[in-house]
Amino acid sequence: MSGHSKWATTKHKKAALDSKRAKAFAKLTKGIEVAAKMGGPDFAGNPTLADAVTKAKKSSVPNDNIDRAIKRGAGLTGESVQYDAIMYEGYAPGGVALMIECLTDNRNRAAAEVRIAMTRNNGNMADPGSVAYNFNRKGVVSITKTDDLTEDDILLAVLDAGAEEVTDQGGGFEVISEATDLVAVRTALQDAGIDYDSAEPEFVPNLRVEVDAPTARKIFQLIDALEDSDDVQNVYANYDIPASVQEELDEDDD
Repeated sequence: MSGHSKWATTKHKKAALDSKRAKAFAKLTKGIEVAAKMGGPDFAGNPTLADAVTKAKKSSVPNDNIDRAIKRGAGLTGESVQYDAIMYEGYAPGGVALMIECLTDNRNRAAAEVRIAMTRNNGNMADPGSVAYNFNRKGVVSITKTDDLTEDDILLAVLDAGAEEVTDQGGGFEVISEATDLVAVRTALQDAGIDYDSAEPEFVPNLRVEVDAPTARKIFQLIDALEDSDDVQNVYANYDIPASVQEELDEDDD
């Protein structure tokens, strides 16, 4: 799930992740397979694969799973990997726009599961293009906060690599760039010795909708239902959660 308050909703996501670890692993390894198929198994020549593996390792995916996914994707095991990329658009409660990114080997199944999740959780499907204008395709690097890392440190490292902005997301920082500058930005961070959690293209909202706590809970319920599908890789949303609302949501997890 990606929204304006991504880092602020970490507690909510962790609670969901504990019960969905196998599904999370499967989606991460699927991303590795696709990256290996598109660019080959060599990390040096395939930065997309390198980032997919980094993300998987930070999510504790076993090395054996990662190695098998690379070999499958690169065709080194004799298995054929074929996934279709599909983007669905829709609305969550409160008029929040959704971009639902799928990787699937069965388009009919993916369409049915997305539609059922939307219908059962107060969402509405939208026509292609009717929601996409709310988002721009950007490179996003997520960095966890540490005591010795400041926003200025990150900005200094990435400024000449094409970064557009560095934002404080509460529990971490995000570096935003054009998607085409993502490799340069992550390389600049590596050169500066700054560790990052993930680096990948995302749909970043350019128009955000402020929501109250009851609406936020409904949005999270819908997104959880969508992410429960094995075919759904990412859900992007343009909700904005004010600090006062976030405090109320945090009480739900206590």
